[in-house]
Amino acid sequence: MIEAKGLTVDHGRGRQAVRAVDSIDFHVERGRSLAFIGPSGCGKTSILFAIAGLLFPSAGTIQVGGEPVTGPRRDVALILQNAGLLPWKTVWQNANLSLSLAGEYPRRHAAAVLGKLGLGNVKDRFPSELSEGMKRRVGIARALSTAPAVLMMDEPLASLDTLTRERIQDLFLTLWQEHRFSLVLVTHDIEEAAFLGQRIIVLTERPARIKATVENEEMGSLEFRQNEGFRRTTSRLREVLEQ
Repeated sequence: MIEAKGLTVDHGRGRQAVRAVDSIDFHVERGRSLAFIGPSGCGKTSILFAIAGLLFPSAGTIQVGGEPVTGPRRDVALILQNAGLLPWKTVWQNANLSLSLAGEYPRRHAAAVLGKLGLGNVKDRFPSELSEGMKRRVGIARALSTAPAVLMMDEPLASLDTLTRERIQDLFLTLWQEHRFSLVLVTHDIEEAAFLGQRIIVLTERPARIKATVENEEMGSLEFRQNEGFRRTTSRLREVLEQ
């Protein structure tokens, strides 16, 4: 479970400090999904970095699994916009990079993830030989190789074409249902938030404050985009964002 109380994040110190996140509360139960949506530059990424232990709150508290976040954790994985693949390493080596850095051998689980992501036949290729969509899938495989309890995504599908984006969203949903990690997504895409978020928090302009929380319990099927519940959620999000 993730729990934040009064989470405040400043960048810089003293008079030069810029407040990115201003006293927000939220929680994510184990195996549930939460999406943050808001204007570009509003502080969404700072929230993810605080959960990941890459930024320390200026005020408030944040806990993962009942423990205060004091630095990066092995059970928390973060997927960024750029897949961040090393060009001189193969798909297999990139996918298992986190395990290699920890001095561990690749697990059978990692090979299974590559297969599910449709990468089993290209495991010996290099990033330059892959499409952009495949590169993103390698980034997903690397995040899942450690079997994390929490998977966080910072606009991981930005710049992809619509069909590729939807296919990978379907993949995220399937993996989440199978592995039941807690999922935290940051996006500026209304439909992506509605498709992947059981609860969606709408943020204000910087500094990020909670503008509204939209419950979205009907999500969870690959056909959800065609459902009335999906249309209701996207309409509600547009309404809140335009206020």
